[in-house]
Amino acid sequence: MTITITILFFIYGIVFGSFFNVVGLRVPKKESIVSPSSHCPTCDRKLGILDLVPVLSYLILKGKCRGCGSQISPIYPFMEFVTGVLFALSFYVLGFSGELIVAILFMSLLVIITVSDIAYMLIPDKVLLPFAIALFVARLFIPLSPWWDSVAGALVGFGILFLIAVVSKGGMGGGDIKLFFVIGLVLGTLNSLVTLFLAALIGSVVGIVFLKKTGKGRKTPIPFGPSIAFAAVIAYFWGADFVSWYGNLFS
Repeated sequence: MTITITILFFIYGIVFGSFFNVVGLRVPKKESIVSPSSHCPTCDRKLGILDLVPVLSYLILKGKCRGCGSQISPIYPFMEFVTGVLFALSFYVLGFSGELIVAILFMSLLVIITVSDIAYMLIPDKVLLPFAIALFVARLFIPLSPWWDSVAGALVGFGILFLIAVVSKGGMGGGDIKLFFVIGLVLGTLNSLVTLFLAALIGSVVGIVFLKKTGKGRKTPIPFGPSIAFAAVIAYFWGADFVSWYGNLFS
């Protein structure tokens, strides 16, 4: 039964992932997420039902628009699939619990900001604020232990990145700083620090690979949001295990 419901959560996830792509791509441009309906960005052809099946449509159409044949960005099916995996993982780990609500909200936020940061190097306040409010309310009813760790985590996460931004004179984006406030709210102090450590590590590796592949200069801006999101997922599900492993490594 658990496997069946996990598969259902994966299906729900890829469907919501398709919507999260729309939110992540339209909100930074101050466009409606409802109108116009989904269309090809090259030929403006309105997409039909067969074009909108998450993941499968991309595979069937071989990544090309049915109308004009232009290439469709692989970010669409990739983020749909990732959302499906995150929703399924959330249920598989947490089951039908109050924390599942927090997890689904948190994973949804991380997917949307990843899309927007990859596309525009921007994490919009119009995305962060509603999720911050929703997650704050959720943590009131589904608190961490101790309950004040959410507040402490939010202040620590925000404070550290704000300090980095000041010291580096703008080396850290405002969206990243505010995102860490929300991450702290969800994860608490220790796992916020785990997220920061892992995000820096992942971001460094991604940056080195990107610069080597493209041959661009070291000052080329690279979105940090996806690295933060990946690190936050690890910290959310396996933060305690990571801390234990890291402690044993140096003990």
